This record gives sequence, structure tokens and C-alpha cells, in this order.
Amino acid sequence: MSLEKNIKIDTRHLNLYFFEEKILKDINLEITSNQILGIIGPAGSGKTTFLRSLNRMNELEPGSRIEGQILLDGIDIYNSELDVISLRKRVGIVFALPVALPMSIYENVVYGVRLSGIKDKARLDEIVEKSLSAAFLWDELKDRLNLSGLRLSGGQQQRLCLARVLAMEPDVILLDEPCSGLDPISTSWIEDALIELKKNYTIVLVTNNTMQAARVADKTAFFLMGELLEVGLTKQIFTAPVKQETNDYITGRFG
Repeated sequence: MSLEKNIKIDTRHLNLYFFEEKILKDINLEITSNQILGIIGPAGSGKTTFLRSLNRMNELEPGSRIEGQILLDGIDIYNSELDVISLRKRVGIVFALPVALPMSIYENVVYGVRLSGIKDKARLDEIVEKSLSAAFLWDELKDRLNLSGLRLSGGQQQRLCLARVLAMEPDVILLDEPCSGLDPISTSWIEDALIELKKNYTIVLVTNNTMQAARVADKTAFFLMGELLEVGLTKQIFTAPVKQETNDYITGRFG
């Protein structure tokens, strides 16, 4: 059983198609609890498609179908009896472009929580403080919770989106190039938050910045043309990769 090895997500022989095009090819990948898995690779290598398969977001695209299994705590997430809404609460996602809602900072954080039925003001207040603190935003914004989320800087909006995911108390956090449009200081805030968050969450980080993976990831997976070419401890991937293609990518020869 994968549970005995402290594996949170176990992907087995995953193939993913959009119509007749095969995007992911026989992916076998174990994701360990309370670690950060960095996913690197050139554009078009299948990184984001793989990430979106972990909470069934590819199903929102026409022509999507999969073969194989993705197990979350030993349960196949593509089981027809599994509730997709519950799955997406457990496996939250933060996108490359921050999408702050046109409402207050407070309401941005509790948006999903309210939809799930929590109405008690004291409980909502507690969730807001806890979630913003975990996203390294509470000290900056605690006196401005009624300010529109759209008034925040790009880096603050991205951390607000992270807080909104955390408010749902997920098990797994997926991040799709969350720092792609951010300055170095904002990027540093996000990275510091992720290192703290892995104490309580399992994190999967897709990044085009190989140095970001080197800084924060416990393990790194290298994707190329829809295939998982190599996965290992980050230090090993960056200092002694097994595959020549991995070495060529991380040394900047292509990508």
C-alpha cells in the first residue's frame, strides 16, 4: 500500500488525451506527504496538464480523457462515485495569474468557505486571520480587511489567492507558476510561505524557474514532451541528473 510509504498522491500509468492527441504518456509518480515536489520542463512538456489532472480540472476542457489511476490517500480520484467538489476542496490550486475577486480582502478569503456553509462570524474571522497569516499577509493587511482585493499589488494578490485556498483547509496545494509575473521580493515571500506550509500540507509546484525549484523543492520531476523523464531528490537532479536531457535543460542548453 502506498500509505505505508507516506505517499499522499500515487500516479500510476497515467495517460491523458485531448481528443486524439496524447498529452501525458505513462506517468508514474509518487508524491510524498509534507514535501514540496517541483515540476520543471520546457513549455509544452505537460507540466500544467499533469498538475490539473491532480484535481480533475482537465475535465473542464472538451475532449479530455484519461487512462490509468491517480490515488489520493489510496483512493482513486477518478472513481465515478467520488465527489469532484469535495476533491477540489482537498486539492486546492493557485494559478499563474492572481485572480482577486472584486470584493474586500476579507470576503476574498472567505468566499469558498461561505459557499461551503460556514456563516458564523467568529469562525470566519478566525479563518481569515489564520489563512492570511499562513500566506504571510496578515501583518500587512490586518487593518485593511475592507479594502478591495483588486487594490493590492500583484504579489499581494497572489498571496491572497493562496490564502483563499488555505481557508478551505486542503490536504494538497497545487501551484501553477505562481511567481511568473512577480518581482523578486514578492517571489521571496511566496517561497518563504511554501517552505512553512509544507509542515502541514503536501505541495506540488510547477515552475519555469529552475532556480526556484532548486531553492524550495524537496524533490524535483523533469517533464519533456509529455513524459516524466526523471524524478529524484532536488540536490541529485541539479548536481547529478541521470538523463542527459535533464542536464541540458537545467544548464540552459534548451528550454
